[in-house]
Parts: sequence; C-alpha cells; structure tokens
Amino acid sequence: MTQIAQNIAQVQEEMANACARSGRDNKSVELVVVSKYQSIERMQEVVDAGIFTFGENHAQELNEKKTFFEQHACNVHFIGQLQTNKIKYVCGFADIIESVDRQNLASLLDQKAGARAVVQDILIQVNIGAEDQKGGVTGEDLDSFAESISLFQNLRLRGLMCVPPAVEPEKARSYFREMHAHYERLRKQLDPSVFNTLSMGMSHDFAVAIEEGATQVRVGTRIFGARDKK
Repeated sequence: MTQIAQNIAQVQEEMANACARSGRDNKSVELVVVSKYQSIERMQEVVDAGIFTFGENHAQELNEKKTFFEQHACNVHFIGQLQTNKIKYVCGFADIIESVDRQNLASLLDQKAGARAVVQDILIQVNIGAEDQKGGVTGEDLDSFAESISLFQNLRLRGLMCVPPAVEPEKARSYFREMHAHYERLRKQLDPSVFNTLSMGMSHDFAVAIEEGATQVRVGTRIFGARDKK
C-alpha cells in the first residue's frame, strides 16, 4: 500500500469515527480529495485507492487535468475563488462549482451554462466568519442570494460551502454549527432532494465539521502531505 493510500485509509477511519460519535451513517459524508498542485501520478494513486472525487482550486489547472478526470470518470469539484474570465475553463466541466458568492458570477455562469446546454450544479460560499479577506456571502444576505439563484434556468443550487477562520478545530465548531443552521433552514425552503450538500471541514478540522453536520469534507494535506507552492 502506498503512503497516499495509507493516508486515505487513515482519513476515512477518522471520518467514520466522527460519524459514529454523532450518530450518523458514515456513508452520509463524502471525501473530496484536494489535488491542487498535485501531479497526475500522485492523483493516480488516489484513484487506485478507490477515490474518484477531486477538488481543484485553479481554473486553468483543472483544465490541464481534464483528460485525467475524463479518463477515470472522476467527479470534479471547483473549490477556489472563480474569476469571471476563467468561467470558460470550469462551467460545464466541473461537476459542481462550490464557490459561487456574488450575483455577477452567478449570472455569467448561467449564461455560459446555457450556451453549453448544461445545467451547472453550484454551492453558495458563505463567509461564515465575516472576514474581509475571504470571499463568500454574509449570513444576513444568504437567503436573498439563494432566492436569486432560483431565477437562473441553467444553475442548480445544491447546497452551501464555507472556509471558517483559521482557528483550532474546537474553536471552529461554532462556525460549523452556524453553517448547519443556515443549511437546515434553506433545506426547509428548497427541495431537500436537490439541496443536500454542506461542504465544510478540511485537513485539520474535518472531524469537528462532520460532528456538526458536514456532508462533504475537502482534504488535501492529510492525504498528499505538505504542498509545495507554485
């Protein structure tokens, strides 16, 4: 077993333990492997370990890896901030775009999806810590933004995503709990069979996120090790 496969097994065990602690079925949480800056060879090890869901942060990098994703029938999530001039690389190619956080972006995505004759699945990114340097819709604007998404014919709102402030896992718990409250409130207003994704929790805090209701965690460093920045 490769080191990457061992790391995946360890993460999956911790995910299962977090589900058990919170009385959840461990199949209720999906692992998204964050493959930013990772080589195709290392991503192949992830596929060989049985994981086919990847998260990419950069539009052009996603585009460069498109052949790999298609060859292995991967489920691709775009999880980074999406610039409007990079929509062409992502819309219709990513299975889900997790970082929709402003009206202009949503409108342009809708136009591009329409031109490509697809319905693009998206998540709304919530700035749960109200941090100036981070993207995301504020909690107070969330409901009206979600309602505006429903007006677009070519976008399908699947749920919410957040990146909480950089704090210790236990200190992040309150942010995850608040996100879950937003998620449950909107589920009552929308179709819960479609609006069913709460993406929160990364390498250092995914267990706490699961305990607070995450349906999807985004893990990179715990699987690949510390990343070399490009």
